[in-house]
Amino acid sequence: MLGKMLFIASAIALFTASVLAQTVTPLNFKERTLANGLKVVILQDNSSPTVSVQVWYNVGSKDDPQQKSGFAHLFEHLMFKSTRNMKSEMFDRLTEDVGGENNASTSDDRTEYHEVIPSNYLETLLWAEAERMTNLNVDEQNFKSERDVVKEEYRQSVLANPYGRFYDAIQKRSYAVHPYKRPTIGNIDELNAASLEDVRLFYKTFYRPDGATLVIVGDFEPAQLNAWIDKYFGRIAKPEGTIPRVTLQEPPRTAEQRFVESAPNVPLPGVALTYLAPPSKNADNAALKVAQAILSGGESSRLYQELIYKQQIAQEAAFLIDDRTDKGLLIFYAIAAGGKTPAELEKSILVELKKMQSAPPSAAEMEKAKNGLITEALSERETNLGKGEAIGNAVIYQGDPAEVNNSIEELRKVTAQDVQNVMKKYFTDTNRVVIYYQNETATETTK
Repeated sequence: MLGKMLFIASAIALFTASVLAQTVTPLNFKERTLANGLKVVILQDNSSPTVSVQVWYNVGSKDDPQQKSGFAHLFEHLMFKSTRNMKSEMFDRLTEDVGGENNASTSDDRTEYHEVIPSNYLETLLWAEAERMTNLNVDEQNFKSERDVVKEEYRQSVLANPYGRFYDAIQKRSYAVHPYKRPTIGNIDELNAASLEDVRLFYKTFYRPDGATLVIVGDFEPAQLNAWIDKYFGRIAKPEGTIPRVTLQEPPRTAEQRFVESAPNVPLPGVALTYLAPPSKNADNAALKVAQAILSGGESSRLYQELIYKQQIAQEAAFLIDDRTDKGLLIFYAIAAGGKTPAELEKSILVELKKMQSAPPSAAEMEKAKNGLITEALSERETNLGKGEAIGNAVIYQGDPAEVNNSIEELRKVTAQDVQNVMKKYFTDTNRVVIYYQNETATETTK
């Protein structure tokens, strides 16, 4: 048994060393910009007869109209409805019926739409994506039906979920002025306040070629692909005017703020500590990601070991990085074990935070954290969809697709001292918002 354990330990060490030392083949993509402003990034990989088509729109919930949140998320649904030349739900027929898939996602900074299909259907999907970029039917029927769908999502994810209001409050309370404080999903009152004309204007304003990046990864011949792109996207006229952009800056925090939030049917209380993070382009983000892995990367992480396993005061504890193009969030949160209080959770979280600030992580922790992050990044790039998503994220969050080939090396370069430095730099007492979350019938709110 001892020999087997030593063999396993040796194998893990060799695997870790090999991952950290592995030479990463860069993604050899090609990029260009059409006359109408559409950015195009293509990456040829003929190893399988499939292709990923992705359109990344530079519009997210931060761009929603004032007092009418949820528009970007609403369009995540509307874009699968009918167009001038496509029947409703035709995207499902063009993808799922040929053995492919489609989906979309919305965040504060972007909305992306993607399909993975057999490569012999590539031309059809390029036509379809160009069609919904310009000819979407934003009519009363589609608007009302999809608004109802979004409202039901809100009821299920926020109102029915015992901790839905908790996660909602984390975003609202963590920003003073920036539109990041509005939830991506919106809310029922503001969705009800939206008119058909509001929605049509939003589509005309943001869903246009000069506000999008087309990312194609997979089985194609470049000359033929570029000809199709010119045929279907190149004929779209460049819109007049410029796209309005959020210029409001979230000011630095100058003092700790504390809030108590409550909701019905909360079985166990929780706590969140949030800190303003640097913008996604900031060089400190690599070290923060390593810190996240050390603090919250699985059952061997510091938060799990201390709060859940040893102290047994939490049933859930994590540290998250919410990357955004402006200031994001660094979030500690925990859900209490039975009989424990938010104050106890906060105290233990701060102890673990101080440990990270007082001394650099051990060599073993650094190796494990970086190994996990690099392995995850490499695993994501094993598919056409994953490669396209890595490129799209580099476009939105780094402003340059070429950054996709730098991210792994940036992780490798992080030192233990870098981790300690960022923990001191961003996790200050004045940069902290504390949120206690409890059942609305609770009488003890601050202990």
